[in-house]
Amino acid sequence: MILTFLGDHVYGRGVCVSSGSFIEAFARVGISEEATRSTLTRMVRRGLLRRQRSGRRMYFGLTPTSAEVLSDGERRIWHSGVVNDADEDRWTLIGFSLPESWQRQRHELRSRLVWAGFGPLQNGLWIAPGEVDAAGVIDDLGANVRVFSAEPRPPTDMQALVADAYDLADLGARYRAFLRRWDQADPAPDVPDDLARSLTLLTDWLQIIRTDPRLPLRHLPHDWPAEKAQRVCHSLHERFRPEAARLVADLLDTVPDETWAER
Repeated sequence: MILTFLGDHVYGRGVCVSSGSFIEAFARVGISEEATRSTLTRMVRRGLLRRQRSGRRMYFGLTPTSAEVLSDGERRIWHSGVVNDADEDRWTLIGFSLPESWQRQRHELRSRLVWAGFGPLQNGLWIAPGEVDAAGVIDDLGANVRVFSAEPRPPTDMQALVADAYDLADLGARYRAFLRRWDQADPAPDVPDDLARSLTLLTDWLQIIRTDPRLPLRHLPHDWPAEKAQRVCHSLHERFRPEAARLVADLLDTVPDETWAER
């Protein structure tokens, strides 16, 4: 939720935000002051936020890591989208071999592969749609990794392969749950205002699309719900935007980010 707030209202402005602004914003969605302060502290420890004092008040600004995360979220929500209708059926293959004793590296590599849109074909061989720059996925792990660009050839059944490599049932169910909650005339009626609705909407959406590998539409079930869910998300965000922007303007206490010029 904090990343959603930063991405929608702070990213790209070159400012740091007071802890009080976060507390007031998240109180609207039922998050306590204690929980907000605790999360801000954890994000500082993880390198996702930095502290900047101004007078007696503490402000929080973005770091290169959080700026990259927010840039990725912006791209996925507003630019690349969830529908892959590319004409070319091209895939990236990654094969890797790690010693059994490298449990931490193995877990880290698999987590990065899933994040980058890969699914497992078989032990040590993963596949992702399109041309994926794998350098950032395998960097600093010390793994024996080989990367290939490939196209399917007969008798490969790509629909069966995609169904085996990816949990389409779970992903489809998450899109349908999103539609059940948001595709209605009065979505989230228990939420107090459009700022809270906007934050909740985009947080729900990001949690789904960050795990969506954007598989080619031709290999997905004919009733795949992603495109409809995306239309609902974008339409509601525009509907909530005017009141959300007004409320943010009222509650946002900022100072210039001292590190902005260095980025």
